[in-house]
Amino acid sequence: MPPTLGALLRTPRLRLRLLNGEDQLDRRVAWVAVSELTDPTPYLAGGELVLTTGVRWADSDPDHRDYVRRLAERRVAGLGFGVGVVLDETPRPLREAAAEFGVPLVEVARETPFIAVGKEVSRLLAKEEYEGLTRAFAAQRELTRAALSGAPEIVDRLARDLGGRVLLLGEDGAVRHAAPPGARRHAAVVAGELPRLREAGVRASASVESSGERVSVQPLATGRRVRGYLAVGTAGPLGSDERTLVNAAVSLLSLELERGGRGASAQVGEGVLVALLTGALDPGHDGAAPLRAMLPDEPVVVGVGDAAGATHPPEGVLVAEHEGRALLLAGAPAPGGVIREVLEGPIGVSEPVLYADLDTGLAAAEHARSVAREGDGGVVRAGDLPGGLLGLAETPVGVRMAEDLLAPLTGQRTGAELLSSLRAYLASSGRWDAAAESLGIHRHTLRYRMTRIRDLLPGDLDDPDYRAELWIALRVLGVG
Repeated sequence: MPPTLGALLRTPRLRLRLLNGEDQLDRRVAWVAVSELTDPTPYLAGGELVLTTGVRWADSDPDHRDYVRRLAERRVAGLGFGVGVVLDETPRPLREAAAEFGVPLVEVARETPFIAVGKEVSRLLAKEEYEGLTRAFAAQRELTRAALSGAPEIVDRLARDLGGRVLLLGEDGAVRHAAPPGARRHAAVVAGELPRLREAGVRASASVESSGERVSVQPLATGRRVRGYLAVGTAGPLGSDERTLVNAAVSLLSLELERGGRGASAQVGEGVLVALLTGALDPGHDGAAPLRAMLPDEPVVVGVGDAAGATHPPEGVLVAEHEGRALLLAGAPAPGGVIREVLEGPIGVSEPVLYADLDTGLAAAEHARSVAREGDGGVVRAGDLPGGLLGLAETPVGVRMAEDLLAPLTGQRTGAELLSSLRAYLASSGRWDAAAESLGIHRHTLRYRMTRIRDLLPGDLDDPDYRAELWIALRVLGVG
């Protein structure tokens, strides 16, 4: 939500003084509009705090009443008048018109530039957005934790977070859970929409009015199969954070109903597994006891492949497809045969990690998968790769990048000579005498070669980042 007029007035450095509208301090300020036009309303969207110095009023007899009336009709948040620029005080007719039409009027001190007011509104908007994202993330995390206890807990949690009424309906339209219990009053209206939704397909949704509330209905589907419906009733439209929360609930409930449809009571769904691997869900949380009973014992390994190759993975192995890849979680050590049975394509596997380090394990598995893709397409374990930053570079991908970086030199007839000169120069931190001595050549000869190297390379040798890249490339290619 945008900041309020009251929040701006409570900012001491702005030196704003309210002249009228004490009962309207909760008005939301969507933006600040500075205008000296006689009629700025064609350029306003509503919700702005309009700032003016009245420069056009100094040598005329303005119609303050008509001016304020237009602003009121445009539903501005308020009017700010800057004193000490053209007029020493806010005109009385302007104050009277603002009171008549219910437009909050604020006096802006001469010491306060209008841009300072605009910056404060921008800061408050950014703060509100950040806090909204933080609340949304926390709510999604709690919703995911609720999924550990089943679909009814998801519905209960969603209803509490939205302050609304939530219905979970089965594939046949029967109410499976309602939160709070009074949400059942929407069931008849929602049932009337289900035939149309069934005909429209899995991506359709509906919005209806029921008992003075707006009720949105969405199918809960996996693939092309609808397994139920979620109905959410609220007094007003949902904000973006609330819509995100509803979408998360739809995903979790779809997975829960799919799991129930298969009769697999001890299976972790895609959403929960992804939340585990990305750190959004902590299996060590006090409320996660049901989840821990479904997970392999620590330590575990994380695997990443192109797709899931097994419909029913072996016991102790969890797998889910997400964003064009297949993710695996298994107890360590995980035999290569099991991994190849469960995952398809180039496969990367992490070293054994604890649940607190699953995000690190996922990153390591992704890196190993990239190495597998450049190699024979089999299984690559992160523990078999060289360590350190140079270890990350000493892969097929790193070698190709090193070759591309040094190609302007290696493509020359004297390429080996130029590469060794560049290495000596970098190794001696640009000291000519030391570099020339290590090569056994005169320093003027080295200067000639380095001039040639500077001409051939596209980057700047005086740039420390570029020098570091060249040094790593030389090390990767084994230039000694």
